[in-house]
Amino acid sequence: MTIRLGPNRYGKAECRLVTVVRDGPRHELTDLNVSTRLAGRLDATHLTGDNADVLPTDTQKNTVYAFARDGFASIEEFGLRLARHFVAGPIDRAQVHVEAYGWRRLGGHSFARAGDEVRSATLTATAGQAWAVGGLHGLTLLNTTGSMFKGFPRDQYTTLPEADDRILATAVDARWRFATLDVDWNAAFAAVRQGLVGAFTDTYSRSLQQTLYAMGERVLRQVPEVAEVRLALPNRHHFLVDLSPFGLDNPDAVYFAADRPYGLIEGTVLRDDAPLPGLAWDLGAA
Repeated sequence: MTIRLGPNRYGKAECRLVTVVRDGPRHELTDLNVSTRLAGRLDATHLTGDNADVLPTDTQKNTVYAFARDGFASIEEFGLRLARHFVAGPIDRAQVHVEAYGWRRLGGHSFARAGDEVRSATLTATAGQAWAVGGLHGLTLLNTTGSMFKGFPRDQYTTLPEADDRILATAVDARWRFATLDVDWNAAFAAVRQGLVGAFTDTYSRSLQQTLYAMGERVLRQVPEVAEVRLALPNRHHFLVDLSPFGLDNPDAVYFAADRPYGLIEGTVLRDDAPLPGLAWDLGAA
């Protein structure tokens, strides 16, 4: 029997940093969570404990903070610069994942956290190529009508009634792969978000799967730099409360918002001419 080392990587997870640009009385705030992952010729540290090729994760953390000092126009630009920096010597692949937390301006130097929605970017680099994946999660959407679910198979375990009209709610977890690095990153993010929200709002939904496809299709039509969209949509169920024990009717007015269990709908929408993803999605392979 032969035993060998398989795919591996290492890095510094969740480097929290906040930057403030103090340009006069109106300050600009950026709140980030940055994780690095490096892979390459690292057999020795696993097999013999020789750390000659291991860039310390503490050094990776310090590099994140030092690069932030120079400023950046977008999280994609910041992550790409970091990823390319780490590709050197025995490290032939680097991935940087950045999450940006939103803050709502209250004044020139006052802010309030803008809810659960988080923008993200994952930048992967080798010596000769780089890939970008944008993302967001925690975008909570709800339609009070315009959704149905019926015509599904039934067996001895089926209790769910068919619904001609229902509340449809989800918390979007979306990632999209760019076909190019020649992108206005902030404008592209705004356009992708607008496409996701617009398709959710406009689609008469016969299933959450149908809505998922409509959201991905809208993004691909509106943002030509995007080649592929991956979506995970939890179905945030809302069940009509039975008020009859209290002598009351319930004309589709009062619902119980269940947090679990929930349906989870996942899918990918992509262009026929989408370039191969390379290492865009995952750095795990050797």
